Amino acid sequence: MTEGEKMGGFADPCGGTRQGAGLSSLASLIGQDETCVDVYRLVITQPRWGITEIAAELGAAESTVRGCLDKLAELSMLYPAKDATDVAPISPEVGLASYIHRRETEIHSQQLELAAVRAATAELTAIYASQRARHGNAGLEQLEGVNEVRARLSELARHADTEILAFMPGGAQSPEALEASRPLDEQSLAAGVKLRTIYLDSVRNDRATTEYARWLSELGGEIRTTPSLPLRMLIADRSVALLPVSPEDTRAGAVILRAPGVVTALLALFEMVWESAAPLHGKQQPAADEPTQQEIELLRLLQKGHTDEVAARKLGLSLRTTRRMMSTISQRLGARSRFETGVLAERAGWL
Repeated sequence: MTEGEKMGGFADPCGGTRQGAGLSSLASLIGQDETCVDVYRLVITQPRWGITEIAAELGAAESTVRGCLDKLAELSMLYPAKDATDVAPISPEVGLASYIHRRETEIHSQQLELAAVRAATAELTAIYASQRARHGNAGLEQLEGVNEVRARLSELARHADTEILAFMPGGAQSPEALEASRPLDEQSLAAGVKLRTIYLDSVRNDRATTEYARWLSELGGEIRTTPSLPLRMLIADRSVALLPVSPEDTRAGAVILRAPGVVTALLALFEMVWESAAPLHGKQQPAADEPTQQEIELLRLLQKGHTDEVAARKLGLSLRTTRRMMSTISQRLGARSRFETGVLAERAGWL
């Protein structure tokens, strides 16, 4: 008798092609390994065999066969018995009926849950799209609230392919804010994105900002400073810009602009300020009798009628530092009043 005849039409259960290849799917479905399926097959085809013969046929340990018999009994595929010689197999169609029904119920429930998630996703997508469309007329999208602005800033930075340009008014950044920026800036530079940022001159006296600038420069980023900046701004890939709704109150929200004409004008503004700005680690030491660019900007702001408080905010300085700077300028010019300081500054060609 051949092995195939011995197994009732199946080839060697430990190798080769079987007529019951679908049983491997059953093994996966019910969470059993191939050995237990082979044991069940032998119980059916070789009803006189005991555990010893089954183990020898499969090349498995007798304890493994016993374990399989227990599992098959738990699945109602066998009547439990101490030895395979008196095991009575139960038709899989009957024994597994309850299991199949339970799995079908679970799958159906999962399908209903997935369908509900898909429906909710479609609904939310429609709402999101309608909001974007409502605020996105003429290439403009309005953002409300600090969290939404921060999320979109991060999104624009992460999806930039070539370049990110930024105005960063407000003076020195907090160490926490700078540390939070490191991963995204490092990722952008590693991806070949060019970073150019303009801060206020006042950050030159802040250790955390200068250390951050040195780190960024070593990775290929560029930082320059200028006495004052018109507003906070970010431009990504020369095609989309993010600006605050109110330059005086960043909590009022922001707008995203994509209109080519507007973005082109903002790019021109950035390049103009960039050309006049100084590298953060560059020298800014004018002649002893000449004012710094920061001092000139203070005079200009006061000449325009701004208060000391507004001038300090625009320069990123404390009110005390701003007033001390103004006092130094007056002493240098020999002026006895602010009005006289303005007149003498104009005569000296500072304004």
